[in-house]
Amino acid sequence: MNNKPWYEQLFENYSKTYDQEIFTQGTLQEVGFIEKEIAFNKNISILDVGCGTGRHSIELAKRGYKVTGFDISKDQLEAAKIKAKNAKVEIEFLQLDARNFRLDKKFDLAIMICEGGFPLMDSDEENFAILKNVVETIKTGGKFIFTTLSVLYPIFNNLKKFHEKLLAGTMENNSFDLMTFRDKNLLNIPDDDGNIRKLSCNERYYAPSEITWLLKSLGMKKIEIWGCEIGNFQKKNLEISDYEMLVISEK
Repeated sequence: MNNKPWYEQLFENYSKTYDQEIFTQGTLQEVGFIEKEIAFNKNISILDVGCGTGRHSIELAKRGYKVTGFDISKDQLEAAKIKAKNAKVEIEFLQLDARNFRLDKKFDLAIMICEGGFPLMDSDEENFAILKNVVETIKTGGKFIFTTLSVLYPIFNNLKKFHEKLLAGTMENNSFDLMTFRDKNLLNIPDDDGNIRKLSCNERYYAPSEITWLLKSLGMKKIEIWGCEIGNFQKKNLEISDYEMLVISEK
């Protein structure tokens, strides 16, 4: 029996399937947006939190940026290293847990795209720890760009239909709790060998005001929250049709 949390089980033997999912196809545009936010400054250092198979790290490195990426999943990191080698770029990939990591250097930019750990944790305290640890790695004057789940979406839309449109699997027993802003469901999803795993998922959705308060409490000065579309990052007003928020903050 696998006793690992669902978000660790999901990414075991899943790198090929992950790279074919709809929500991973917008890398080029997303990196282009990130470049504009850092004014195309090739001298800055970038930390990719929850880097997965390295799609953002590798594209940034191909464009001349110095990147460090980390993830909790050994399988995802192995895929990232192979992809980086094939792309002929050098990236420092580390296996770390975002809830308790420490690094001996600070970065000009931290990115955490497509729920790179936050907000998949089972408790609000664990999610907050991720934000706290990332902010601590950012230099004064640096930026933190990330996406996270918007609570406006499940309040006004059908989560089950949305998930099944994006994922290779199916969902059962969706239950969104208005008191905790958590969606719990049973996800049936194949691994790279076609074996179906049944995962008991627990995801936390956030209100924009919550994200603003959390970041301010951690010392971030300028905070912008925008609506987020996969492969179409832009500064547009957050709407009820946006599944994610795009957060841009400065320290």
